[in-house]
Amino acid sequence: MAGRQNVVTFSVASDEDFKRRMKDAFAGIPQGNHISFATPELLWQTLTAKRWEILKAMTGAGALSIREVARRVGRDVKAVHGDVTALVQAGVIERSEAGVAFPYDEIHVDFVVKAA
Repeated sequence: MAGRQNVVTFSVASDEDFKRRMKDAFAGIPQGNHISFATPELLWQTLTAKRWEILKAMTGAGALSIREVARRVGRDVKAVHGDVTALVQAGVIERSEAGVAFPYDEIHVDFVVKAA
């Protein structure tokens, strides 16, 4: 990831993966920005197509009002508010007095699907 700044990785991570990353971080090994989900199903349930649109519109944009997010994605403010609230509750975006923000310039998605 050399040369790439402010990248977040969405991943599916087991408890063991999460604990390993934490151990490595405490040992001083850079881990980068991660938002992890317990299962692929939870990732896709949280990051619906409409919410991906919101994230794309917010990537690198700084703090925005809900109304501005809705304008950028061409959707109703009330519907966007519901999706933004879900993303805040999932820890994907941040809410502050300045508005809501997705504080990353790039998204990387990483998970492996294995045979049952």
